[in-house]
Amino acid sequence: MKGPRVFTARVWFGLVALNCASPVLAQKDPGPRSGPASAGSYYPTLQSHEQTYFSNARTVFQEVETVTDSNNVGLGPALNSNSCSSCHAEPAIGGSSPGKLSKIHPVPNPQVALATLDGAQNTVPSFISVDGPMREARFIRLSSGAPDGGVHDLFTIAGRADAPGCTLAQPDFASAVANHNIIFRIPTPVFGLGLVENTPDPTLLANFLSTAGQRAALGIQGTFNTSGNDGTITRFGWKAQNKSLLMFAGEAYNVEMGISNELFPNKRAAVAGCVFNPTPDDDTNILNTNSSSPNYNTAQGSANEMSSDIGNFAAFMRLSAPPTLTPPTAETQHGAELFSAIGCALCHSATLTTAQSYYTGMSNVAYHPYSDFAIHHMGFRRAAQGLINFALRRSGEQDRGYSSCTMAVLRIYCRRFSSTPVQAPKPTEWWNALTGSILRSSRRSWISCGLCNWAEQPE
Repeated sequence: MKGPRVFTARVWFGLVALNCASPVLAQKDPGPRSGPASAGSYYPTLQSHEQTYFSNARTVFQEVETVTDSNNVGLGPALNSNSCSSCHAEPAIGGSSPGKLSKIHPVPNPQVALATLDGAQNTVPSFISVDGPMREARFIRLSSGAPDGGVHDLFTIAGRADAPGCTLAQPDFASAVANHNIIFRIPTPVFGLGLVENTPDPTLLANFLSTAGQRAALGIQGTFNTSGNDGTITRFGWKAQNKSLLMFAGEAYNVEMGISNELFPNKRAAVAGCVFNPTPDDDTNILNTNSSSPNYNTAQGSANEMSSDIGNFAAFMRLSAPPTLTPPTAETQHGAELFSAIGCALCHSATLTTAQSYYTGMSNVAYHPYSDFAIHHMGFRRAAQGLINFALRRSGEQDRGYSSCTMAVLRIYCRRFSSTPVQAPKPTEWWNALTGSILRSSRRSWISCGLCNWAEQPE
């Protein structure tokens, strides 16, 4: 299962690194850079009318939604947020989760205030905090034991002044946390996604095949997600499940805010007493709804005025520029070399090229996504091999102090992968094996013992 595998591989890397010599510990991640955001604006070659289209779409992206009693209705019954820009905020509108530790826009997690906004009666889940990231929660399994994986919205509109009579309860997050039955996602940045949308399938396929041999030698499996309608490659969302930016926007509007639309016309959690508006909540405007326009309440208007909200969301993402890179330094250049040397670049492709585009200057653009937009199964083999490469590299560059780290990795690799890759154990099994070994091992050797015990755990 994806959640446990990612968790264990990440923790394992950190533990083995801690067991290595002091040069590894001397490295410190400086975190997000300070200074200008260098992101969030329109693609630089756009003409003035295209820039206006982008700016107006960004305004719609920032609208705050309500259940009733405003121009932006349809919120709920279940929700994670009440505005696209509340989630996609850092380092600029269109980015990822805001946070108090930001060097650019330090703000508290808005989900805390949202829990009781306008009289709502929600309890803030234990994994949401003022100084933590905005999160989306998914349950791994249903109460029956069957696979789940779906989004369970954090809050409901029960108790809000604009939702009289709704009594929908929140999901039981406390039990999900206690039973290790929950995984999280944070908002993904949407900068420059028009370039991704306009990358042809043959380009993605050729790029993917160019590293197939190297990936196969390391046991890395991968495939593209494809549309069930036309068979073309999908590329947006955490699992690359959405075909287009319009689909990406429509799904998020319904899942994260509960607002139905022309692509997802049925509300989620549409229980009796909690639905207050005709559906879909968002659709193309037959009459101009911009009260400040001379064309108000007529069948005339700009593309922004007559488009649905999700049409504007897609336009904002489609015409946004990718983040601007800072000048390279010795540290960043060394990081780029390591990124390639240990195999990250086999999947995180540095450069792709777009097709022809209707938008000014966005045709045949070479851009840098650091993704191949495929779905990969890394397995335990790749994590082990990556650590072996890292340990051998460091032991060669530095001194024999890395030999224990190398041997720990080699032992686990040989025991675990004498045959075909298998499922990694559950996090609880890993933790029991590791903590048990700590109690009976010296400080110098506890990592290797813990990892070998992990390797021998039953599936």
